[in-house]
Amino acid sequence: MREMWRTPAGRGFIMLGVMGAAFGFAMNAHGGIVTNYFNDVLHLSGPQFGYIMAIREIGGFVLIFLTAAFYRVSLQRLTAGALVVLAIGYALYSLAGDFWTVIPWVLVTSFGMHTVLQTQTSLGMSLTTAARSGSVLGRLGAVQQGGTLAGLVMVFLIFKLHWLSYRPTFIILGAVAFIAALAVVRFPHLHEGQLRRVAPKREPIVWSRHYRLYYWVCLLDGARQQIFFSFGTWVLVNRFGLEVKDVVLVLLAVTFAGIFTSPWLGRAVDRYGERRILSIINIAFIGALAGYALANSVIMAAVFYCVYVVIAPTAFIGGSTYLRKICAPRDLSASLAMGLTIAHATAIAVPVVTGFILNFVGYQVPFFIACGIAVVAFFVTLRLDPSKQKCPARIAADEASTQQVAAQPDDAQPTGHPSVGDQRTL
Repeated sequence: MREMWRTPAGRGFIMLGVMGAAFGFAMNAHGGIVTNYFNDVLHLSGPQFGYIMAIREIGGFVLIFLTAAFYRVSLQRLTAGALVVLAIGYALYSLAGDFWTVIPWVLVTSFGMHTVLQTQTSLGMSLTTAARSGSVLGRLGAVQQGGTLAGLVMVFLIFKLHWLSYRPTFIILGAVAFIAALAVVRFPHLHEGQLRRVAPKREPIVWSRHYRLYYWVCLLDGARQQIFFSFGTWVLVNRFGLEVKDVVLVLLAVTFAGIFTSPWLGRAVDRYGERRILSIINIAFIGALAGYALANSVIMAAVFYCVYVVIAPTAFIGGSTYLRKICAPRDLSASLAMGLTIAHATAIAVPVVTGFILNFVGYQVPFFIACGIAVVAFFVTLRLDPSKQKCPARIAADEASTQQVAAQPDDAQPTGHPSVGDQRTL
């Protein structure tokens, strides 16, 4: 750890790891109890639950405009500010008493959470080269899963032993989110793992035909994710009668598995490529979603739930690394934000529509719809080929980098600092 701290890239990895652990702690502990809070305290109906899920995703839908408004602010400061907003929103959940009074805090947390989800990916990929982005994102994901595990253990003990109610628990989660903000605010300015004196320039808004396959991947991934994560936990609570401590046990199993699978899946993306891994993952999504819809026991439902959640981050990692390989460096952050906005274009309508379907037809139908979305995504991912789909600006940047390296004398000592991918301590 001490050796890692001596290099800017290593120091950045530690800072981002601490931030990710605290962020994962707060976000997933909140996710572990909020469904029961809506059900047990606010007494939301099926359609109301769908409305809340749609409102929660507004932050992701307007993310491109938020990041454009603050494009002159460095990513680390933007991340820290978003975490402060998230902390305030979590703490103020304690004031809600019904459907209408929880909406403001759902919106506040949505803005903070979705901003961090985008910026932490950009910061993570700045730690290393494009060829090792998946591996580094996977490792950071494992660290975040460790924080998630700690948060879920805390929630399990609180509700199992009846130490606290929902409201003081929300305040604790707000405090942890604030710690995450403190951890990342001094993150160094990096590009390809090399230190820069000033923050790399980034565009406010990017929309390019060269990134169209990335947009399709995001759209389909967002639609499938919204169906599952809007109603997956709800089914466990409402259909199978799981209490908070039971839901947390399921989430603990998922998180524990994710600590070990996340680095492996990230390395697989780097080794085998986005096309092959994302195609396999979409086939796995089809099996997990169909199994979840058809499960007639709580054990089988929990198993398919765990399978889906464990593999779900791979789609985001693969999409992000694909984009990095084809886009201009200054387009990366804004393009990731555009991708999340596209993913959430479906997030407003999908929870509402599927909420009505779930209420009047049955909970199985939305998950079969998600299977169909995964089938379409499978055929889209077969078209991914980053080596042949680079935008002109990226080709020019790669050629300039190659010429710069070729111009250096063979015996020249490397300048700057090694990337995270080159650190043996990682």
